[in-house]
Amino acid sequence: MSKTITLDSPISRGDSSITEIVLTKPNAGALRGVALMPLLQMDVNALAVVLPRISTPTLTPQDVLALDPADLLQLSTEVTSFLLPRSAQADSQPT
Repeated sequence: MSKTITLDSPISRGDSSITEIVLTKPNAGALRGVALMPLLQMDVNALAVVLPRISTPTLTPQDVLALDPADLLQLSTEVTSFLLPRSAQADSQPT
């Protein structure tokens, strides 16, 4: 499972610009060393560890810390949705 996020403020990297990030649903290995509660609370430090492991192109921790707040919120919302069980995701969908 993956999700493409279009950034409001592109990331400059050398001569190129990153306008979209593809996030892949993390497995347990991608979450190693990170407590789940801070991720669910959208803690920036926890996201700076996990996002580089699940993003394409790969973000660096410095990239994460320099993100526009709106982009960070988009990415962190997707990360938290990946962590929810299907039953909780179905409950949160509008009917």
